[in-house]
Amino acid sequence: MPRLYCDHALVTGEVLALPAAAARHVQVLRLQPGDALTVFDGRGGEYDALVEHMGRSEVRVRVGQGHSIDREAPVAVHLALAMPANERMDWLVEKATELGAASIQPLVAERSVLRLAGERAQKKQAHWQAIAIAACEQCGRNRVPLVHAVQGFPSWLAAQSAPGRILSLAPGSEPLAQHAGAGPVTLLSGPEGGFAPSEEADALRLGWQPVNLGPRVLRAETAPLAALALLTLAKGLA
Repeated sequence: MPRLYCDHALVTGEVLALPAAAARHVQVLRLQPGDALTVFDGRGGEYDALVEHMGRSEVRVRVGQGHSIDREAPVAVHLALAMPANERMDWLVEKATELGAASIQPLVAERSVLRLAGERAQKKQAHWQAIAIAACEQCGRNRVPLVHAVQGFPSWLAAQSAPGRILSLAPGSEPLAQHAGAGPVTLLSGPEGGFAPSEEADALRLGWQPVNLGPRVLRAETAPLAALALLTLAKGLA
């Protein structure tokens, strides 16, 4: 059954005009009045719904029974990562959403290939948030992870509170696997070529804990996903 995200607090019994992106999805699927679908507002839970009206510019659905279905990971893992270049960041946001990331913070580090600022950064943030929404529609999540605005690594790092159980994906003697099941966790992952020595030193000075993912060198878009899967699947998330 099709699943659609609606950025609107859903109420059983209301007739709702779908937002533009969801309406286009319904039109592409060629649904007709009376056809069933599932809608969710990203705040938790989902609702049965029926198409009531199909128009050229407007699609209306009647919201039915709500279901308190939670498919979130048993531990909240927040990704903070220096953005990989080109379409790799799109892929990373999609897969991180499927794997259960609680939020995603794009960063610009000293060695970052992708450097965004101003209007271009805002457009990319909106683009990545739309990718996260589409991934939730596909994978069954009812809470949409927030993709934060792009920040420079130094200013973001300086604003973080005392870490507690926060992990830094930097080379270290302690395997990340030792922290499986702990949380909430913020995973800090570097760009192509890794963090600069001064950046790593700043993180360590502020209490971030260095860990490793094993003997192989993982790409910038692979490392945070491998770590995310290890931490979220440790408690048996299917």
